[in-house]
This record gives sequence, structure tokens and C-alpha cells, in this order.
Amino acid sequence: MVDSQLSGMGREDDIDDDEVGLPQLTDPFIKKYLQGRDALIAQEKKQRSDQTFREALSPVAAEACSIVSSIREEERRNVWAAPGNEGLARDQESLIHSGMMFSLAKPRMEGTRLWQIVRAMPKGALLHAHFDAMVDVDWLIEQALATPGLHIEASDALCSPRALELTQFSFRFAKSQSNVSNLWSTDYKQHDLMPVLEAAENFPSGGRLGFIKWLKGRCTITNEESLRHHHGPNDIWKKFKSTFSVLGSMIFYEPIFRASVRRVCQQLLEDGVRWVDFRAAFVFEYRRESTEEPEQGYDEVIRVFGEEVERFKASEEGRRFWGARMIWTTIRIMGRREIVQSMKQCIAVKKAYPHLIAGFDLVGQEDLGRPLKDLTPELFWFRKRCVEEGVEIPFFFHAGETLGDGDEVDSNIVDALLLGTRRIGHGFSLYKHPLLIDMVKAKKILVESCPISNEVLRLTHSIMSHPLPALLSRGVAVSLCNDDPAILGQGTNGLSYDFWQVLQGLENVGLEGLGSLADNSVRWAAFEDQSSNEWLQGIKEASLGKGIRASRMKEWALEWERFCQWIVDEFGGNPDSE
Repeated sequence: MVDSQLSGMGREDDIDDDEVGLPQLTDPFIKKYLQGRDALIAQEKKQRSDQTFREALSPVAAEACSIVSSIREEERRNVWAAPGNEGLARDQESLIHSGMMFSLAKPRMEGTRLWQIVRAMPKGALLHAHFDAMVDVDWLIEQALATPGLHIEASDALCSPRALELTQFSFRFAKSQSNVSNLWSTDYKQHDLMPVLEAAENFPSGGRLGFIKWLKGRCTITNEESLRHHHGPNDIWKKFKSTFSVLGSMIFYEPIFRASVRRVCQQLLEDGVRWVDFRAAFVFEYRRESTEEPEQGYDEVIRVFGEEVERFKASEEGRRFWGARMIWTTIRIMGRREIVQSMKQCIAVKKAYPHLIAGFDLVGQEDLGRPLKDLTPELFWFRKRCVEEGVEIPFFFHAGETLGDGDEVDSNIVDALLLGTRRIGHGFSLYKHPLLIDMVKAKKILVESCPISNEVLRLTHSIMSHPLPALLSRGVAVSLCNDDPAILGQGTNGLSYDFWQVLQGLENVGLEGLGSLADNSVRWAAFEDQSSNEWLQGIKEASLGKGIRASRMKEWALEWERFCQWIVDEFGGNPDSE
């Protein structure tokens, strides 16, 4: 009864407006009010970080942006609205809306024209991505099964549902074993090795196919897990952290590592990404091909990384790829001795391969790790040691990846700024701090925003409640990043999912906003070693400067124009039609 009454309130009444004295939209004082309103909105938009990019759009780019806006509106009506008006259906499939959670929207988004457009977009550079969480898991498992000599070991027998869910296990190369222990049996002895093919064929629940399904579940956050936001971030982080040791034990064996570098670069280029600042936590064991003992130090893995990147760039399929570097990371929860040792290794590898190490960072769950304030002695020592060794290793800190407000974790952003970080990883809590926002803008610091990662790891329930719009509206420079796509549910590499979520879910962004975000990614990429002054000067000059940064910004701008022309040619006739 109430619903029917409310639904009727919007209908026109048979009342003469003149009889009740209602003003008209054409009345001078109403028109003046509306003009003032429009002026206020326009004034506010001038503060946006993407406003300069919008004002510089070419006619073709402006037309393309208008076409995309029309397509977005059409798809909101026809793709993302519940069909008809047939009551309040309660089943999950019918509760469709624009900006819905990524894991629920993914199957539907991939059939839209907006997805087709985003996939074709030149995305510039990827500035926040953890290498060992970027190798698509289905492919990686097939590589593991096809690699001679790869074995699996566990801390205990995997002979119960609970053990299959929680017991630690890993992979490593080994020569033939005389006595093979059955991993799935109660007779299994801790850390005995079992050939991975044999383990797969003898998996008790479905053989090889069952093994693949189980292993993938241990290496990824499932759709069901990503939706349980009521369990909180700490719960999902337990599963998230457990995946890295398993993935790393497969990836960091030389034959698989070489193939993984090429595959990741190939997938990124296919998605319109031309450059990557990778991150990796250097706490893994790396083994050369057919070698049982791990390498001492990380010189060899970095050498191979650089070799494979260059090999891909020299190939026909990779000729448009600009390249990649590595931001050295260590785990923030580790003790002082372990962190200092990692810092020493970082400096040693930087001296051996200066063109491949781009910077330094600390990773892991901020809420449970050591805050930057606690790490300042080690960080000041590291900076002093870099000066003594004559190397440039700037900071690119994770900071503000938290729901905290004013606690030590939230205050990591304060220390990141004071310690001279060149970019901020995530910066999820930055929007709560107006003074820090002003500092970020003044210091020309970019925020590496990872919307899907923040959603899956339970900082926000969807793109529509993400703080990204607050940062953009305050003038903060941002780029979009995918963080850990292999683990978090994307299923493949690239930036298209994050770009699509932002375009579809945030009204104020639009294609022109995405263009600005991609332009930022090239502007803030760590293409080469630069002093603090050189870095800042390059950021300020952008495409008007000299050197690699300016050249690549100009190259991206040409790609952007070609992309916009393609949109006009492909969709310009009637954007509302299929």
C-alpha cells in the first residue's frame, strides 16, 4: 500500500501552477539560481587533478569521450538495471546494478561495448604490481606439471579436508628420488618430496583435474571468499598471504621464471600497457635450471629478469614494449636484522644491475606489520648507505592501505611523505587528511590506486564507495594499478578490469578521466635513475621536457589520439545501437 502511494507521488497532478503560485523554470530568478548552480559546479571541477587534461582534449578526443559517455548511459539502462519492474526479486542474479562488486560484475562486464573500448585503450605504464602475483594461475599450474624434475613437499600429510585447506606446502626441483612418499597418505613424512605429476595423478579427489582445482583454490582468493566482507580484512589477509609461498615456489625456478617474465610482459602489452615498475619481495628461494640448491643472493634472478625483458622487447610481438624495472621490497613484519640484511642485498644487486632496480619498498599487511615510524632507524641507515655506495635507490612506499583513522598504521602516510617517497602505494586512507593531501600535491607525489585489490581485500565493498573520487576531486595525481591480479580474481593480466570498474562506476571520471590517469602513469614511471631534483623537474616538465619521460609521454599521446579516432569511427554513427 505504502509503495503504491509513494510511486504515485511522482505523477503530474491536474493543478494549474498559476493557481498555487508555483514558479516556473523559465522565471528569471529561477534561471539565475540555475546559472549560479552551474557556475559553482564548474568552479569545483577546476580543482580536479584531471582538469588540465580535459581542457586540452582535441576535437576528436572530445567527440570520443562524448560517445563513450552515451554508451555508458545506454548500458547502465539496458545491462546494469534489473529487468523490468517485476517486484523485488531477492535472488543474487537479479540484483544487478552499475558499480556492483567486481567478482559479481566480471562475467557480465566482459560482454559489453564499454569493455571492448577499455580493452583497446592505451594504458601507459603499470606502476604497482607484485610480480609473483601476476602470473595467471591456470597457466602456471600447467607449466609446473610440464616441467621435468619438479616435486611437491608439505609440512605434514595432506590426508584430510582440513589439511588440504591449511597445511603448508611448496614446490622445488629435485633429481630422481629412490623412495617416494605419498603426500596424500597418513604415512607421509614431513618434507618428503613427491614428483608433481605423480602427486597430481594420485590426488584422492578426482586425480589430475581434482589436483588442479585444489591447487588453484590454494593459490587464489575465490569469489565466495571475496564476498565475505563481514569477516573483515585480517581474515582475508590470512588466505592472501598464504598464496605467495606456493606461487613463488613454482615461479622462481629458472625455466618457469623465464617463461613467466615473457608471458606477463606479453599479456600486459596486449592490454595496452607499455611499461611496468614491478615489485617483488626478495625473501624467496631461486634455483637455476636442474639445480637443487638455491642461489645465494639475488643477482642471478635479476640478471635473468633483465635478459628476458630484453628478449621480449627484441621480438616481433614485443617491439612496442618499453620495458620494465623492479622495485625491491622486503616484508615489513620482519625484524631489524632481516630487514637490514635485505637492504644490503638490495644495494649489492643495484650495483650489479643499476638499470634494473628502480627503488625500495616495504610490503605486507600494514595493519599487522611494523609501521614506518618504527622502521625509521633502518630506513635512515639505508639512505646513508646508498650515499656511501654511490647508488640512487629512491623510496616508493606502500602507505595508507588501511581502514584506520589516526592510528600508527594510518600515519604511515605521514612518514612516507617525510621520508621522501616518490609515489604512494594504495594511499587508501589519504582522503581523511587534508593537510597531507596538500603536501602530496605540493611535492608532486602520485598515488598508485588499486581499486579491485582494495575491494577484494575488504577495504571497500565496491568501486562506488572507494576514496578514489575524493582524491581526484582534490587535485591528487593518481594512476590505476592492478596490484595482485592472479590472486585476486582477475584471472589474467592487464589493467582493463580496474579501468572498466572506474569508468562504469564513477560518473565524474569518463573516458577523459581514464586518459588522464593513463597519462599520469607515464609521467610518474621510474624509467631511469634520477636524483630527487631531476625526478621532480621531469614530473613538472612532463611532455615539454627532454629525455625518456617526455619522449614516452608524447608517444602515448599519439596512441591516445589514434584510439579516440577508432572510437569515433567504430561507434560514432549511433552509440545506442549494437
